[in-house]
Amino acid sequence: MDVQLLTYIFVGASFALYIGIAIWSRAGSTKEFYVAGGGVSPVANGAATAADWMSAASFISMAGIIAYAGYDASVYLMGWTGGYVLLAMLLAPYLRKFGKFTVPDFIGDRYYSNVARTVAVICVIFVSFTYVAGQMRGVGIVFARFLEVDVNIGVIIGMAIVFFYAVLGGMKGITYTQVAQYCVLIFAFLVPAVFLSIMMTGHVLPQTGFGATVLDASGNDTGVYLLERLDQV
Repeated sequence: MDVQLLTYIFVGASFALYIGIAIWSRAGSTKEFYVAGGGVSPVANGAATAADWMSAASFISMAGIIAYAGYDASVYLMGWTGGYVLLAMLLAPYLRKFGKFTVPDFIGDRYYSNVARTVAVICVIFVSFTYVAGQMRGVGIVFARFLEVDVNIGVIIGMAIVFFYAVLGGMKGITYTQVAQYCVLIFAFLVPAVFLSIMMTGHVLPQTGFGATVLDASGNDTGVYLLERLDQV
């Protein structure tokens, strides 16, 4: 079977899966639309959050900048990951307890100030547009590569799919779609990492392979640590 045809089949199947999840989990109330009804399990929430982290920004851009800049680019990785942890620990629990759906609502009511609410709205819009712009560009590049279309067409296709399941399913649809994406992404991350670790260091676990020394073509220890070798690329 032709490779391009296989690509169309896999991409089409993934689209059908995401749309099917959106239809199955379509929101029936405001609470379901904004916070998935508060009934998503911790495991599903964790998988959805992980899928957000392993998005185009990290799957393509973060990997690329670390490969290009070496150790110096690890600061982006730490900030990226640390930001998720800080949000999960310092903002999300209080937003949930306060009973508000959005950060501007929480800020405005918490500090009894419409000015604070307006500032929060501006910050959310600025951050969201910055993030979404990078994500959509990544989507366009991926679709341009695999579907052999222009990058702009790829962006439009991605936006149409996201718009459909986001509007129909709300946060509930997005969460379960992200869970499905997590399964795909974690597989795509782990398989190359495991085999590269085995080939380069002899370690099955990439986590231990990062702290090991590189093997040469004959399987002998070169005495050069993997991270040191990667920083020389």
